[in-house]
Parts: sequence; structure tokens; C-alpha cells
Amino acid sequence: MKFSGPLESQRLSLLLEMAISREAQMWKVHVPKIQPNQDVGISPTQRDEVIHWLTKLKCQFHLYPETLALAVSLLDRFLAAVKARPKYLNCIAISCFFLAAKTIEEDERIPVLKVLARDSFCGCSPAEIRRMEKIILDKLNWDLHTATPLDFLHIFHAVALSTRPQLLTPLPKMNPSQHVALLTKQLLRCLACYQLLQFKGSLLALAIVSLEVEKLIPDWLALIIELLQKAQMDSSQLIHCRELVAQHLSPLPPSLPPNSIYVYSPLKHNLVTCQAGALRFHPSSSAAPGPDPKDNRRPEVPSRSSAPLCRRRPAPGRCKLATAKRKVEEMEVDDFYDGIKRLYNEENALEGVALEGKAASACGTDVSRQGGGVSPCPPLQPVSVM
Repeated sequence: MKFSGPLESQRLSLLLEMAISREAQMWKVHVPKIQPNQDVGISPTQRDEVIHWLTKLKCQFHLYPETLALAVSLLDRFLAAVKARPKYLNCIAISCFFLAAKTIEEDERIPVLKVLARDSFCGCSPAEIRRMEKIILDKLNWDLHTATPLDFLHIFHAVALSTRPQLLTPLPKMNPSQHVALLTKQLLRCLACYQLLQFKGSLLALAIVSLEVEKLIPDWLALIIELLQKAQMDSSQLIHCRELVAQHLSPLPPSLPPNSIYVYSPLKHNLVTCQAGALRFHPSSSAAPGPDPKDNRRPEVPSRSSAPLCRRRPAPGRCKLATAKRKVEEMEVDDFYDGIKRLYNEENALEGVALEGKAASACGTDVSRQGGGVSPCPPLQPVSVM
């Protein structure tokens, strides 16, 4: 039965007080620590990975979000009480999941243990899951009814709608059930973040609600202050929790700035063709001159686009290129400098002249030197293009 007016407000206030009292009795701070030896304890990454796995199982077996929230709560409570090894983490997680399903779900929706062990690929037999269930129940004093963050999310959302009926006015195509389902997805994502384990479930739920209410109504701060007073929470912790939640729920930043400008600077080359169909490029006369032989400074590292080019298209073997193609991929800076030194070395220059004469005789073209610098591709005389 749904109450209206003051009765609904009183009922929500009573539910909130009961949930906060229950949380104060059961909650214990537990943040997994990075262990130097992976076999000693469960790391934060392993804890988050197993919760992602339970989230997939929830979707696979079509269970309620409350089942997943209770399973995560049982898992964190057990890990806070027992120092478990990573090799038992899958068995602990699937046992907490099965306990939560038997607590929340209807009888016809509870998965069969044999099917759950087989389809979840947990690596545990049904007998091992039953033994782990007994261990978990003993450590938790057979008390599985605790206030989860999802319970607080439902209460805070209902209180916000009861005190601010115009809350969903900016969302005309969304009813309260759809809106709380959207917030539930955000909460389930936050449950798989070990950094948020330092906050109580009530504080985490209020942080998610406050971030959403801030987008919808202008007087959102007054509403959050009212909820803070009812829940008897610290505002500084809420601010800290809001920052971490916003950071966790924010989309991934783009790899490049959104307003990047890409400038294409084409090279100026003369196109020379030979009878065999080879294409050669060499810098035009407007290009920068060669280095001064008297200048002993280290040359500036050029970009890949400023290096001289030599390309060849498929052609018969009658014409051979004077020089081989050189690939420079992922070259270190020092190696690049050494390549520049070899490029302007006298010995390489003599080899380039000899190869140049051979290429000229093979292609049947008169090759003339330009400038005085040596290029990997010998400079050829430009021809007029019709």
C-alpha cells in the first residue's frame, strides 16, 4: 500500500532511521591493500574483477539488482572478517551470490546450485560451494539482513520525490521507476570500485542522488541538506564521496583534445620519370640548402614528413633503383642523429656518386648533381610535364 502526504513522509523517515541503525551495527571499514606477495591476500584489483564477474552472472541468470547488492555486501563483510587467499576468491564470491539469491529472489527464480556451478565457470563443485556457505554464515553470525547501498538509494530517491514533486519535470519521458533504475545502474558500477569502500553505503547512495538532483532542479542543495540532516551524515565526507563518484562515473577522456587542428605541410618535389616506369622524387631548388661544412653543431631532428622520399611503383626489372629504400620506424633519437651523420659522410657521398652513375646508365637518363649536398635518392633533371 502506498501512502500519500504526511503518512508517506513519516513512513520514509522511519525506514531511513531503521536502515541507518542497521548499518551502524553491521558496517566495518575494509579497503583491500596491495600485497607485495599476491598469494598472501586479495588485492583491490582482484576484488573489483570478481564483482564485475558477479554483475555478469546477475544478467545471465536474470536476477534482481538487490541480489547483486546484497552479494557484494556479504562479500565485503566476509573479507573484512577473514584474511582469505586469492585462490579461494571465486568460491567465496559465488557462495555469497548464491546466499543472496536465496535471500532476495522468489523460489522459482533461485538458480539450481548444480547449474550455477556449471554455467558460472567458477571452478568449484556444488559440495565446495555448500562448505563455503557454512563458513560464511558462521563468520557473519548467520545475519544476512543488512542495509545495502541500494536500499538507501531507494529511500533517498523516494524522499526526494515526495518533497520535490517537480523533480522529474526536466525529464518528461521518464517515470520514477525508470529514473531509479538509471541510478541503480550507476550504483552497481560504483560497487566495483574499491576506492569507494571507505564510505558507508548510505553516503555512497546519497552522493549518487545528489549528483543527479543537481542536474534537475535549481534548489538541489537545500534538498541535499535536508537529506543530510535526516541521515545524520558529515557534509565533508559527502563532498569527498561526490568527487570520487563523479570521477568514477565520468566517461573516458578523449585521446586528443576536441578542438585539435591538423596542419598538412606538403613537400615541394620535382617529379622525374624514366622509361621503365620508375617514379623518383627529389627536393626542388626552393628547399633548404645542405648543411654548412664549417658548422659542427648537432643537426636538428627532422620530422618524418621532412625526410627525402624515394618511391617506386611496380615495373619490369630493366631499371634498378640507385639506392635501397630505408625504413625508419620507431627509431631512437640518438640513432636518428647517427643516421644523419652517415648521410653527410664523405664515404657515403662517394658511394652515392658511383651508384648514381650506374643508375643513370641503366635508365638511360642524364643525371646532374644539384647544390652540392648528397641525398639518399640522386637528384635527376626535371622534365616538362605535358
